[in-house]
Amino acid sequence: MRKLSAVPSRRGEDRRGWLRGAPPPRWVRVLPPALVVAVCAATLISPDPLDIGFLLGAIPPLAVLSYSPLATALLGAVVVALLNIPALRLDRPGGTDLLTVVFVAVLSVFVSFVRSRRDAQLDLERTVAEAAQHAVVPPLPERVGPVRCAGLYRAAQHGTLVGGDFFDVRAGPFGVRAVMGDVQGHGLSAVATVASLLGAFREAVLDQPRLSSVAGRLDRRLLVDSAQARHPELFATAVLLEFTADARQVRIVVCGSPPPVLLRGATATELCVTPWTPLGLGLEQADAIEVCTVSLDPGDRLFLASDGVVEARDDGGAFYPLADRLAALADEDPTALAERVWADLVRFCPDVQDDVTMLVLTPAPAAVR
Repeated sequence: MRKLSAVPSRRGEDRRGWLRGAPPPRWVRVLPPALVVAVCAATLISPDPLDIGFLLGAIPPLAVLSYSPLATALLGAVVVALLNIPALRLDRPGGTDLLTVVFVAVLSVFVSFVRSRRDAQLDLERTVAEAAQHAVVPPLPERVGPVRCAGLYRAAQHGTLVGGDFFDVRAGPFGVRAVMGDVQGHGLSAVATVASLLGAFREAVLDQPRLSSVAGRLDRRLLVDSAQARHPELFATAVLLEFTADARQVRIVVCGSPPPVLLRGATATELCVTPWTPLGLGLEQADAIEVCTVSLDPGDRLFLASDGVVEARDDGGAFYPLADRLAALADEDPTALAERVWADLVRFCPDVQDDVTMLVLTPAPAAVR
């Protein structure tokens, strides 16, 4: 089955920037040989000697940024050789100048060696971290039972794949169930709580016959974790959904989270669902939670967004109008809807500070697959 990644991959969008640990851009690697060619060409073309030999001394330090120790050493040797070619007339450096260039080249080789070892260690640690984070929030299947799924996840902390938001879609003996939530805080500090809640949800999908009981199980999980935490104030907002076997109806429970938006034709309507307190504050009687039931027509789509979407503000302080934008952004391809909303959100609010999660669920029973 083809998978739709819920998080950006290593080969996809790298939000760290090359000054924050990402691989340097191509122009950084091209710069040292380009500088060699430029200096040589300028000295050969000019009828008079040019005092630009000092530029060659910058080549080994520049090579440190992207070249291996061996390549840095070769570039350093090229620099020393060029300074001694009479035809280039590069200031005719004395013995002290040459010793300085040689010292800088040797030092650059050492720094390149240290950087290469560090980069290899960082790549290994990032690979392990990505494997662990994918284990917490695995790629979202294209279809779970009679429901087509598409998701998008952007963690607020740059360079990470998981933050304080979470979602999952699972099939169980009581139907296809989905959850999307936002735990207290964001970034790596919230990953442990996310893992705990997702584990509780996956167990409850198999054990609990009522959707309200699933919410109660998640609430109890947070209460237990809070009692054992140094700061016993854990809570999370969440929305839970349960589709019937024919995907003609969906049951919804909202615990402090924005309600789903129903896309039907060319209209987008925020569903009127009775809100309940966030998870972790104590749902005294889970059976008393009111479950909203919504009938679905062929072609309907449910769009779920975290607080990071609906609470994003532009420069004037206005909130992102999700429901108003969805109708214009939606088309017949639900798998691309979340990406279009993300692009529109970034245009509306370029500096998004919170975790952003979107989930698009499209009922597709067997008769219309």
